[in-house]
Amino acid sequence: MQFNTKTIHGGQQPDKAYGAVMPPIYQTTTYAQSAPGEHQGYEYSRAKNPTRHALENAFASIENGNFGMAFGSGLAAIDAILKLLKPGDEVISTTDLYGGTYRLFSQVFEDFGIRFHYVDLNDASKIEKYFSVNTRLIWIETPTNPMLNIIDIKTIASAAQKHNVLFAVDNTFATPYLQRPLDLGADIVMHSVTKYLGGHSDLVMGALIVKNSELANRLYFIQNASGAICGPQDSFLALRGIKTLHVRMQRHCENAEKVAHFLKGHPQVDMVYWPGFKDHPNHRIAKKQMDDYGGMISFSVKGKRMEEAISVVRKLQLFTLAESLGGVESLAGHPATMTHGSVPKIEREKIGITDSLIRLSVGIEDIDDLIADLEQALQ
Repeated sequence: MQFNTKTIHGGQQPDKAYGAVMPPIYQTTTYAQSAPGEHQGYEYSRAKNPTRHALENAFASIENGNFGMAFGSGLAAIDAILKLLKPGDEVISTTDLYGGTYRLFSQVFEDFGIRFHYVDLNDASKIEKYFSVNTRLIWIETPTNPMLNIIDIKTIASAAQKHNVLFAVDNTFATPYLQRPLDLGADIVMHSVTKYLGGHSDLVMGALIVKNSELANRLYFIQNASGAICGPQDSFLALRGIKTLHVRMQRHCENAEKVAHFLKGHPQVDMVYWPGFKDHPNHRIAKKQMDDYGGMISFSVKGKRMEEAISVVRKLQLFTLAESLGGVESLAGHPATMTHGSVPKIEREKIGITDSLIRLSVGIEDIDDLIADLEQALQ
């Protein structure tokens, strides 16, 4: 089954009760049993709910995995992965990391005795020198948030397998429409479903997808025992969103390419970060492991001061100044004060998150209107 078909039919079947084509919202906490322990596969909705189960099947299908898990948020999904570890274990991660992930690592799990190493993985072959006898997990994003760096998944996967270390990829920016990390050797794929998979800025959710049954059972146990699940209403909305993922992502990519080239030629713009440019440091890897370059762009304005960036985002009209990304509408953000505000300034600036940096989530509106909006804001 091809990807465009999987988004609509993958892992799905008509509802057994009445043949509903779209999985119904099973708004229930518990299920009748014919005798103690005898039921139809569902006992209590924290453990399993038919709407959430249908969504988890869809997650597995579109990522070419065998098992999917839905959580109350992307950070709840990451939290579940970290609960596979114990005090004294070490994690290799990237310097360019979503601020919420960095906060969870540095301000929550470090207190439990887990050590995190934040390293530059633009040259993935250099990861070998960071392994120790205590390394248990590699965590990466690619493309990264917000600098749009590209990390070679196959090279990292090879190193992880050599050292018998779990390898997890945050695939939120790319989505499985563009990139499928499990096929490239990753053990776990994570999504903030809030973003592109949901696609309509109306739900908060996270997902994990794996191929290995033993790993899946460990994560299912954590999901149930910790209870950070999503509800049936949000599961229904996410299922609806996935059905249009392929057509939305096509337009996101088309619009982002035109916006990136417009920004690169604008006299008020200093730097533009988008992996589709041939002079992007890892364009070759992006071209190899992705089917297109996504809908995210970051750029810095000339003058390099926060005042210039704030002026631009305040004047935008179609690009809404807001947290999050991946919805049908275009959004603009200021990472230094918004998504990455929890990262110390000195650490932000080391990786390029300057006060003048703006991040765009390019939506599916008419491209001429989007460019006109950027033009008037940059004047």
